[in-house]
Amino acid sequence: MREDGSESGQVQNPGRLIVAISGASGAILGVRLLQVLQNTPIQTHLVVSPAAVQTLASETDFTISQVESLAHTIYPHRDIGAAIASGSFKTMGMIIAPCSVKTLSSITYGITDDLISRAADVCLKEGRPVIAVFRETPLHVGHLRALTQFAEMGGIVFPPVPAFYARPTTIDDMVTQTVGRILDRIGIDNQLVRRWAGLKDELKRKT
Repeated sequence: MREDGSESGQVQNPGRLIVAISGASGAILGVRLLQVLQNTPIQTHLVVSPAAVQTLASETDFTISQVESLAHTIYPHRDIGAAIASGSFKTMGMIIAPCSVKTLSSITYGITDDLISRAADVCLKEGRPVIAVFRETPLHVGHLRALTQFAEMGGIVFPPVPAFYARPTTIDDMVTQTVGRILDRIGIDNQLVRRWAGLKDELKRKT
């Protein structure tokens, strides 16, 4: 028996989730994700890129200090000696929201020169889910090849596509639904998603 009460070799749920915000448009997705997880038992381990700080300022009213206050632990972007840079630091996986082309390409081609790409590389090599909320359109063949290789490595490509069946009326509606689906994909239960119940039920609801 170990000091934490677990049996030797028994897998424990660490309740830690790495969250990264890169410089792509859609910084509010990462912010909302942190807001939702703040009052849960899940520890969020946050990395924000320098480009994301600029995007945050141009797209939202949040300061970087306010965003960092939502996380359990924060790490400097270049701190490749951080806990999350090691596979021995157990986590549930990683969500990059939003994920820029640069970040996705760095992960795909093994250019792990910052903590976001290094942490993602660690999760992939350890068989943990990495969700890239890839925010770019239209896509050229270079993007498609990088995305394909990322998926072949075990990564999860998750473009923030609005669920129009949910009849969103505001940007907040679309952001909330998207964050709920991201949490679904990594296995975290939530009540954010308006779930499809079948066409008959949808038609009944409207009449």
